[in-house]
Amino acid sequence: MLLGALLDLGLPRKELEADLAGLGLDYELVVRRVRRGALAAKYVDVRLSKAPPRKGHGRSYAGIRRVLERARLEAGVRERALECFEHLARAEARVHGISVEKVHFHEVGAVDAIVDVTGAAIGMGRLGVERVTAGPVALGEGQVETDHGTLPLPAPATLELLRGVPCVPAHVEWETVTPTGAALLRTWVDDYLPLPAMRVEAVGYGAGGDRAEGLPNVLRAVLGSATGAGADRVVCLETNLDDLVPEHFEFLMERLFEAGALDVSLQPLQMKKNRPGFLVRVLGRPSDRHELARRLFAESTAIGVRTSEMDRVVLPREQRRVDTPFGRIGVKVVCDLDGTETVSAEIDDCVRAARRHGVSLREVVRVAEEAARS
Repeated sequence: MLLGALLDLGLPRKELEADLAGLGLDYELVVRRVRRGALAAKYVDVRLSKAPPRKGHGRSYAGIRRVLERARLEAGVRERALECFEHLARAEARVHGISVEKVHFHEVGAVDAIVDVTGAAIGMGRLGVERVTAGPVALGEGQVETDHGTLPLPAPATLELLRGVPCVPAHVEWETVTPTGAALLRTWVDDYLPLPAMRVEAVGYGAGGDRAEGLPNVLRAVLGSATGAGADRVVCLETNLDDLVPEHFEFLMERLFEAGALDVSLQPLQMKKNRPGFLVRVLGRPSDRHELARRLFAESTAIGVRTSEMDRVVLPREQRRVDTPFGRIGVKVVCDLDGTETVSAEIDDCVRAARRHGVSLREVVRVAEEAARS
């Protein structure tokens, strides 16, 4: 469905197939336009050129990894595809109680998944996608027949992959999200929120199987570019502490940033019984809420955490690396509403360069920012 939506957005099929040829797999890519309910969409079918082996045979996770590592692919495509299959294999291993090395995919499903996942990575790169957002994931209910027998929906591996992801009921009795689809979400989506502020440039629809019940079984992809200030949603986690050891706060902050925190702050408080204390405030993406709370519990004396979601208005920004006489330095470039760019050198890079070359920090910052402006 994702591959169909990317093709519908404008991904050239010839370029996709030329890149996929680097996998060295024997299959045929069939693309046709179909109707799902009231909507027209592109349906992608991966067909094996040879009959699949008898039931019980297939590709192991290690075998799929070898296919991708040996394939003639761009490094970024290979890395994203490997990351997606690692997510999928770890989820399957967890729900079935086996090691990752023992995870197998039946032959048709394995080739299908390799092409789908690799094709998605190719398409995102060729379309120039820099950031991916999605709405809450709608989950169907009921049962599904698998190689492991009848399983409840959502499939166990799907739910495992959606840990921390906002989900809503789809109110249909069929599978709306497969494990491979959930792995693609886990790998690609940067944030889950309503459609962000953008200039819409293309809309594509990728078709799944035909379903009589509920919304049309399609995936809609919207391609756009930022216009001025953007908007997203963040989660704010707060806890009041009157027994936090000050020396521990630096480590707590590091652990929170490792878990995906966007910002961490500490404010002095006067608490009950006139005790001095601290307010720890953490901003993060809504999908990281539970992991951030877990880090607060693990690395501080918190026994309760307050959470709230809020809208945020943000200016466009990007990270760059510039060449200087002191080495490559990271800089952050922020674009104001009038189009003016503001450049800030990454202080950690500058500190390391100043120490290495025996020059002042101010000089490294000045040279890096001038290089970024030029």
